[in-house]
Order: sequence, then structure tokens, then C-alpha cells
Amino acid sequence: MNRRDFLATSATAGTLLASNAFTPAFARTRSKLRLGMIGTGMRGQVLLRELVRRDDVEVVALCDIEPIMLERALKMIDQAGKPKPASYGTQGQDAYRAMLDKGGLDGVIIATPWEFHAPMAIAAMQARIAVACEVVAGITLDDHWQVLRAQQKTGTPYMLLENVCYRRDVLAVLNMVRQGLFGEIVHLQGGYQHDLRAVKFNNGNPDQPYGSGLEFGPKAWSEARWRTEHSVERNGELYPSHGIGPCAMVANIHRGNRFTYLSAFASKARGLHDYIVKKGGQGHPNAKVKFKLGDLVTTQIECENGETILLQHDTSLPRPYSLGFRVQGTDGLWMDVNDSIHIEGKSKPHEWDPAEAWLQKYDHPLWKRYGDAAAGAGHGGMDYFVIHAFVEALKAGAPMPIDIYDAVAWSAITPLSEQSIAEHKTLEFPDFTEGKWKGRKPIFAFDDRY
Repeated sequence: MNRRDFLATSATAGTLLASNAFTPAFARTRSKLRLGMIGTGMRGQVLLRELVRRDDVEVVALCDIEPIMLERALKMIDQAGKPKPASYGTQGQDAYRAMLDKGGLDGVIIATPWEFHAPMAIAAMQARIAVACEVVAGITLDDHWQVLRAQQKTGTPYMLLENVCYRRDVLAVLNMVRQGLFGEIVHLQGGYQHDLRAVKFNNGNPDQPYGSGLEFGPKAWSEARWRTEHSVERNGELYPSHGIGPCAMVANIHRGNRFTYLSAFASKARGLHDYIVKKGGQGHPNAKVKFKLGDLVTTQIECENGETILLQHDTSLPRPYSLGFRVQGTDGLWMDVNDSIHIEGKSKPHEWDPAEAWLQKYDHPLWKRYGDAAAGAGHGGMDYFVIHAFVEALKAGAPMPIDIYDAVAWSAITPLSEQSIAEHKTLEFPDFTEGKWKGRKPIFAFDDRY
């Protein structure tokens, strides 16, 4: 996939807005949902596992153009003892449209490569089908406005499936913030700091998706087939929501606060090239590939209420995983890198407290109630909670806890960072709420429901 493909995909998204506006009656309660899924690959199957565990969900339709992945998903449903869903895929890239046109869906999960998220979400919302979309709402800045306008015109619920907002320590720290432990919040940090070299390359074998070779693109499988191309073609904060999501919830973004300015910088690109050379030698064909993505991308954001946020995207160098989550206020701070906390007047001066006792004391009500149910779910239980939130909010006809404004603003950090890096500029951050942030009240995770 190249830049022309990205722009063509965005143009497709734009054409989908031609239908008439309507406001479906989503604000009604229901006890059971009929859901479909677009994309049943590695990520889709993780989410599907959570859906088939629930008695209040019936998965009635699956769509994937990869027969192997579709068959594996169908097998999962059969093994769970659930009815066989309709399956779509033989129609090619537009197979999802046939699924949406069939109707009978309360909602749809989108777990496809990033460049398809915007057109698929827009088509689903125009079909009056609620959307739960995997992270990255669009590619270009225009994509994000198109997704937002589709949601506003149709009134269809849209939730971004950002699971890190539900990580146990992240929710415990949010609980501490709301109880005033850190005082007034001044600065926040987060990021996607995860060695993905073995994810971005493999040998094309569906049973060996990680670290099995040095191919990407058409010769590869799973994420290496599509995700690596973004590292070739683009230079920016390519995966912002893991880092910005927890920070945005702490700072009440779009609910009394907003992002105002952004600037980004990228280091040189060495990691992916060196990985290929170390594994395959200078003679490997992919050793000639020029990767645009800087090994370390740093993005700075200023907020309306005076907070600063720092994000780091670090996926091409050897390192252990870290969110890099930091919450700093007038009375203390939390840092997940050293798993420590310091509260003035309670901690010894200039010393860290081990986090465990604090996290246990302030464990969020959601984890107290559902921790056992989340055991064994993907990403340390986080995937249980993000699916639970979408299902429960949709059943209740209630606002989505991670809503359309969150989705487009968090994801728009990517094209904005690309522009900032390319032009060496600080940019004004678009106000996707168009002033509504001033009167909206925080709703995310205030109790043990979802």
C-alpha cells in the first residue's frame, strides 16, 4: 500500500456521506444484542473470544476476505456452542457492504487494517448500525472529519475500542486523580513503547505470524502484510491512542478541556533496517528498503487548561514494553516505568513508594466487580472491559464511554504529527467538538457498570 492508496481510501470515505441525514432511535434499552464483525484476523479473534463468552450477545455475521481467518472465527463460535453466523468474504474488498446491507444488526465490530476503518465505520453508521472500531479512526485529517460528520448526521453510536483506558493500574490512578491525591494535574505522559520488529516481519505462514522471517507486504501475513507499509511510507506518531487515551481521561479532554497545540519530532530511522541486516544480511532484498518512520517519535500537546502532554512512539528498537504513563500534579506523581508513586506529605521526602499498596487501596470499582470475569481475557483483562463497555452502553441506549470526539481527536494526532514533523511547525489542534467541550461533563468510568 502506498500514499496514493491511502488518499484513494479517504476519497471513498468522503463519497459515503451522500445519503440523507436521519436520527435513529438508539436511546432504547435492550437485553440482547445482535452483532457482526468485520475483520476476523488475529485481533478480531481476540475480541470475538470476549463476545462469545457473553449471554447478552449473539454474533450473527462475520466478514473477512481471508478464508483461513474466517474459518478460524467460525470454529471459535462453534466451539463456544453458539449458532453459526452468516459469513461474508467472497465478494472481495466490498464484502462488508453486503453484510451491512443485509441488516438485522444492532452493532458491528471493526477490526481490519487501519486504512479501512473510516470507510467501514461511515458505511455502518449510514446503515444505522452502531460501531465499535479498533483504534485508528482514519488515515488523513479529512478522514477524521468525515467520520465525525457521518456520526453527527446519523446519530449512530460510535465507540473507539481503546483497551488501555481499562488497564488495572491506569484505572486505579484515574481513581486517585479523582480523589485528589495528586492535587491539580500539571503534566501527563504516555506512549506506545513496544518492540514490534517481530510483528512487522514474518515468512508469510499463517501459523507463524510473529518473528518467523523478514517479509512484509504481499509476501507476508497478518500485520506484516499491511502495518509495515506504514513504516515505509509515513513518519509520525502512528499509534497514539494507547498513550493519549489514559492521559485524555485524566485531563477531561472534550469535557471541560481540549487539546490546543501540537508539535512533533522524529529521530533518524535505523531500527527496522538493522533488524533485517542482523537477521538476513546486507544481501536480503528488504535491506534496500528505505523506512520513513523515525525510530523514536516524540509529540508534545498543550491543553486549554494549561496541562502539557508528552507522547512517544517507539516500536523499531529493542526494548521491553512500557506505556510510559506518568501523571504529575501539585501534590505528587505516578510513573509506571518504575512502578512507583510519590505523594507529598505521605511519602518520604525525595523517595518513591512502591506502587502495589497504593494500587490495591485505590483499585477501581470496575476491577473490583469484574476482575474475576476478566481473568484470561486479552491484554491482561483489558479486552474484556472494552467490549463490556460497548455492549452495556449500547444495551442501555446510553452515550459511549469513549465516544466519537475521543476517537477522532486521539487518532488525528497521527496526521497532525506527520505534518508537524514534515513542516517543522507547531500546529493548532482542531476543535472537533466545535465548542461543545465547554459544557460537556466527564462520564468515563465513574462507577462499576462500564
